[in-house]
Amino acid sequence: MEHVIILCGGKGERLRPFTEDKPKCMIPVLGNPLLSLQIKLLSLHGFKKMTLCCGYKHELIQDYFGDGSSHSVQINYLIEETPLGRGGALKQALKHSSVPKDEPVLAMNGDIITNLALSSVVRYHRKHKPLATIVTVPLRCDYGIIEIDESMNVSAFREKPELPLWVNAGIYVLEPEIVDELPDKGDHEVGTFPLLAEQGLLKAYPTQSFWKAIDTAKDLNELRNDCEQLFLQSFLQTDFAPELTPSGK
Repeated sequence: MEHVIILCGGKGERLRPFTEDKPKCMIPVLGNPLLSLQIKLLSLHGFKKMTLCCGYKHELIQDYFGDGSSHSVQINYLIEETPLGRGGALKQALKHSSVPKDEPVLAMNGDIITNLALSSVVRYHRKHKPLATIVTVPLRCDYGIIEIDESMNVSAFREKPELPLWVNAGIYVLEPEIVDELPDKGDHEVGTFPLLAEQGLLKAYPTQSFWKAIDTAKDLNELRNDCEQLFLQSFLQTDFAPELTPSGK
């Protein structure tokens, strides 16, 4: 598998004023558009053919990346005349002639950054053969919490801990047949994925790798700080957080 679909059509309204003149995926992080960091990660893991589902200010994405050759990949663009939603965009892409019909494809949101070993997700999917595999990450509390014992004494403080819950990371491996289950317009997380879960056709790939989604200015500032720390850790040869191995891998 070497093909990936990236959803880049969002306006990023909660990120204004950063998105007034550019799509969310083109917001700079450490001097580079967020999407360029994604493409570099994908290329390192062998994903060389990309379909970008674009809408809002798509010409800026096309002008920057062109056919992808400057990034050592091949890029095809699908432009939405009217917003289709993420599920509709995925369906349009899976039907397009540029996307293979005889093997699974990777799909991901264009507003995330991660150091997850994407090739390992593909291997997991191929082993278990669901209709779709969804990458999940721990839910982190936005606040520091206080631990209280039975006598109402404060026993500890914990800053933004991980909770025993998982959230959708916006990274999927999809079988071609899922196209019939996707909406023409709307979000696949509302109808498609819950239906697949009921039928036992949806697998989870939990990971504790670095992952960040960019929805607000606060998220953007945190990502920039995180990237600086990750760069420093890499420079000092400090290990990243270990990846959680899914059960049955």
